[in-house]
Amino acid sequence: MKFYALCGLGGILSCGLTHTAVVPLDLVKCRMQVDPQKYKGIFNGFSITLKEDGVRGLAKGWAPTFIGYSMQGLCKFGFYEIFKVVYSNMLGEENTYLWRTSLYLAASASAEFFADIALAPMEAAKVRIQTQPGYANTLRDAAPKMYKEEGLNAFYKGVAPLWMRQIPYTMMKFACFERTVEALYKFVVPKPRSECSKGEQLVVTFVAGYIAGVFCAIVSHPADSVVSVLNKEKGSTASQVLQRLGFKGVWKGLFARIIMIGTLTALQWFIYDSVKVYFRLPRPPPPEMPESLKKKLGLTQ
Repeated sequence: MKFYALCGLGGILSCGLTHTAVVPLDLVKCRMQVDPQKYKGIFNGFSITLKEDGVRGLAKGWAPTFIGYSMQGLCKFGFYEIFKVVYSNMLGEENTYLWRTSLYLAASASAEFFADIALAPMEAAKVRIQTQPGYANTLRDAAPKMYKEEGLNAFYKGVAPLWMRQIPYTMMKFACFERTVEALYKFVVPKPRSECSKGEQLVVTFVAGYIAGVFCAIVSHPADSVVSVLNKEKGSTASQVLQRLGFKGVWKGLFARIIMIGTLTALQWFIYDSVKVYFRLPRPPPPEMPESLKKKLGLTQ
């Protein structure tokens, strides 16, 4: 339990801090998705926001971002470690190795399902604060107002599109990261992981995190566009928004998101792994074929 609790703490730090750090970029990205006529590009979006709201305007929505993503990080990383063990025990040692990519995908999808339920209320408040001028400037103003207008539904109506966005994203984030780390140690790093220093191992973590992040951004971007528009508008459904945006519309702001998510994912893995190093938690080496399986396949001498 202590191991899972510390993994959860690593998740809180890695998701809460990184998402809060990129609030200005996230704010401009949301505004580009919701009002593309006014905010035409990243730099244009930044200059308009600075002109209208000043430097403080760029930090709008930092509180729901920090609280929401800390809760999400706790569930995402904590449950991922739990589900990985649960599913691995169900499969047995040999199948765990053979089916490891599927295991990463299943464990991360299961963890994200719960993580999004924790994130949804704060995500809804954040989008309102960032994209509706004059609605509310702080979480303290926004939450009661949303509850008064639409009840609890206001906070959870975005949970299904959030699953559409976050579950593919997280599956990519974990599976792609785990396999990239494996590939880097196999083909790129000139010595085995056991001989690498902690610092060198964390560099590999960062690089693998960035590569995973780029794929994450592409996979989850269409749903992200839908979430931004949906939380802003009252009474729309996800399919209506999707039809209206069309194929080109859902890819708006992709470049901003690749930079944001790439950096974010790399930093999240870096912080998470650093927490594991700091607390001396077990960090399993890249998976190797179990001896019993080697014998079966005739790979042992």
